[in-house]
Amino acid sequence: METQSNNKKVLPLVSTLVVTLLMMIILTSMPLPVQALAITFNKSNFHDPLKIDNKYFPLKPGTIMIYNGTDEDGKSMSDIFTVTNDTKEIQGIITRVVNDSAFVEGDLVEPTADWFAQDDNGNVWYMGEFTTDLTNKKNPHEGSWEAGVKGARAGIIMLAEPKVGDTYEQEFAKGEAEDKGTVLSLNENVSVPYGSFSNVLKTKDFSNLEPDIVENKYYAQNIGEIKELIVKGGSEEMTLIQINGTGDNNTG
Repeated sequence: METQSNNKKVLPLVSTLVVTLLMMIILTSMPLPVQALAITFNKSNFHDPLKIDNKYFPLKPGTIMIYNGTDEDGKSMSDIFTVTNDTKEIQGIITRVVNDSAFVEGDLVEPTADWFAQDDNGNVWYMGEFTTDLTNKKNPHEGSWEAGVKGARAGIIMLAEPKVGDTYEQEFAKGEAEDKGTVLSLNENVSVPYGSFSNVLKTKDFSNLEPDIVENKYYAQNIGEIKELIVKGGSEEMTLIQINGTGDNNTG
């Protein structure tokens, strides 16, 4: 009779342990919590907007970053990202002009001028872009926008202190540009032709305008973007192969 009594005491304890273990498995397999950030844009918070030294997105004039890759059809692609000395005033803020030129099979298909500024807290803001799609005869400047024009507003291309789960608006021009990003990791190990890097920031980039496309981007400290890969809705991949100019600061 005493053995039966002990068994009755043990069974509830075992059941409790099983339930606890099951709950732990469920919780650890759940996706990371997403925290939508609402950082207020205020032009009074930009005292030195051209000093863009965010560790994941530094923009030093004279830097030329070259990327190679392939599209979903297997065609070779390249991209040349040039940080210029040019500036453009947008909403009372002096922004840095970056020329981003995309090539397919060696032919220029899309030259773009991007405009960036860094606030006093270290967030890098995306203030707009003027793009020309040379393959689009009907509307070659589709996707162009400028903060403060026709309801468009500035977004954040890189947070000052990104944390896993942070989701932020990168750009907003209704019907033209509605990209967002989510921080997935801060400790990736990534190798590209330019070098191997640790503690790499990984993001998930997506847009309400193209809900079937998801892209991962990878940013190395003191370098910037080193890789981008479409993980849903395509198979394009681009990797950093070279840095020229004064921004050549590969630390590996």
